[in-house]
Amino acid sequence: MACTVKMIVGEMLCDENDGSSTLSACRKAAREEHAPMRSGEFHGLVPAQLDELDRKLVRLLQEDGRRSVTEMAGAVGLSHAAVRQRIQRLLNERVVTIGAMTHPQTHGYAQSALVGVRVDHRVHEVSDAISAIDEVYYLVTTTGHYDLMAELMAADNEHLLDLVMSIRAIPGVTETETISFVDTVKWIYRPDFATRGKN
Repeated sequence: MACTVKMIVGEMLCDENDGSSTLSACRKAAREEHAPMRSGEFHGLVPAQLDELDRKLVRLLQEDGRRSVTEMAGAVGLSHAAVRQRIQRLLNERVVTIGAMTHPQTHGYAQSALVGVRVDHRVHEVSDAISAIDEVYYLVTTTGHYDLMAELMAADNEHLLDLVMSIRAIPGVTETETISFVDTVKWIYRPDFATRGKN
């Protein structure tokens, strides 16, 4: 069973002064609207036009995704309303997605692996099927020997084998190769694009 982490995306934009039912509805809508990106949602993304204030807000959110709008407004010298509007735009344009990061090992997922997948002509159908597997957390189409590369997490070798077999069973898959990860040497989940980006 895959680990599910409820997203806290966009909840800081909900007004704490609203009534409890209105606030609850706002938070629910925020979670649904800014959920993690799935297959196909990366298509059409273009470089965002960010000014220095936008970059400062991104850096603040990278440091602590639960910062309040009031705190960020004080840090950048803007009004609460102006910061709230900017953050909403950053979320809507997918410049940032705010959520809870978790280490799979703490949830019983001791195995991680990279699976190369060769496909006949049904790349889109196969990629949709693989992306629907909860344990697959990263999936890309590639050039070279394999058409798709998937990273997945599993509880143990038996679970990993079950996942690989489920991928092999997808119509259109002609070949797979599994590379198990032995040790994590470097893992950056927060690259500082905000300071390196150019407009």
